Amino acid sequence: MENPVAVDLLEFLNASPTAFHAVDDAKKRLRSAGYEQVSERDDWKLEAGKKYFFTRNHSTIVAFAIGKKYIAGNGIYIIGAHTDSPCVKLKPVTKVTKGGFLEVGVQPYGGGLWHTWFDRDLAIAGRVIVREQKDGSESYSHRLVRIEEPIMRIPTLAIHLDREVNDGFKVNKQSHLVPVLATSIKAELNKSAAENSSVESTDQKHHPLLLQLIAAQLGCKPDEICDFELQACDTQKSVIGGALKEFIFSGRLDNLCMSFCSLKALIDSTSSASSLEDEIGIRMVALFDHEEVGSDSAQGAGSPVMLDALSRITCSFSSDTKLLPKAIQKSYLVSADMAHALHPNYMDKHEENHQPKMHGGLVIKHNANQRYATNAVTSFLFKKIAADHKLPVQDFVVRSDMLCGSTIGPILASGVGVRTVDVGAPQLSMHSIREMCAVDDVKHSYEHFKAFFQEFSRLDDKLIVD
Repeated sequence: MENPVAVDLLEFLNASPTAFHAVDDAKKRLRSAGYEQVSERDDWKLEAGKKYFFTRNHSTIVAFAIGKKYIAGNGIYIIGAHTDSPCVKLKPVTKVTKGGFLEVGVQPYGGGLWHTWFDRDLAIAGRVIVREQKDGSESYSHRLVRIEEPIMRIPTLAIHLDREVNDGFKVNKQSHLVPVLATSIKAELNKSAAENSSVESTDQKHHPLLLQLIAAQLGCKPDEICDFELQACDTQKSVIGGALKEFIFSGRLDNLCMSFCSLKALIDSTSSASSLEDEIGIRMVALFDHEEVGSDSAQGAGSPVMLDALSRITCSFSSDTKLLPKAIQKSYLVSADMAHALHPNYMDKHEENHQPKMHGGLVIKHNANQRYATNAVTSFLFKKIAADHKLPVQDFVVRSDMLCGSTIGPILASGVGVRTVDVGAPQLSMHSIREMCAVDDVKHSYEHFKAFFQEFSRLDDKLIVD
């Protein structure tokens, strides 16, 4: 029998080809669960026992539920993850014509395994700014778009023309990583009536054919498209696979898997009328954009978005500015980002005592050089929750002779001053167009995060800090 949490994850993944779509799906789930949207542009009038969320740039979302016994200065218990994944994004000028082909200019985003993008059926998704006429006046709207049909492909060169390719294929991201959209001759023969108007003359930046495909999906005219942020997307759906149906095969598991598990845990831990009755703190999920490129943006974890949220929530219940530092010291952040599972074909990439296994539960990440923000106290607290619920948990450090990646954990720990533990579910093929993780670990992650929300305030009260 398929695990219902994993099945729900598949629905989230298949609805979320981009960070914009992931946030949009999160908003729908939160609204259905009784969360009220607030705007950062407005004053907030928050109430204990109520649930809220806000977005920034349509690609970052923060949701929080306020305990009925919350008072200003109490702690906020946060799970942070990110909505973005390595991909190829369309350039501001996409029009490329070479060798009788119409191609689409793209640029790599993040540190992807770019060779996995070749010979895949690709579509396009993202957001578009559309000009509209309402009541006789001009306005502009942010619209999500997704073309699900395979309209592009990045073909590899035949082995007959590169006999040494299997000895090591080095991708040139400028010249090799360019998707084919159509042949010039077919595009010429297929010109529509729309093309004989202003499309060609008003916008030479993109192939008219591409604009027509986007406009048809949006239900607007090509010349009403003002700008866009689009990316190429794999058309293959996320599925449960493996001979024993134990794996999830999907793109964007890093880090939509952790985004989903944390979001579902928050929603389910606040679903009943009594769930916040005895809560003295605030339960929060923060899903940031731009982690894969360093988090330095207005909507990344390096921005003031987290500190702004903590400040505005605290100030909604008291004007005493001394209470915010107090609240931060009582708060706790779980930085949730997927982890590297032991690869059976590359056993030497993990040291013997730190080999995260699939089905082994969440991985707690440690690094002496603070590439992860975990310390003994934050690790203990997270492990104690696992022990109390008989959930598996694992430890990981990178080999001492290898470089270590990082997460939003150190960024938020240093920028906000909040206690932080870095964790993640183990996976293989990280940053490939097609990744894999274990169904069991999705369930373990969800249950661990849910228990964290339900019990952290009581557990933290037992910790002697002096």
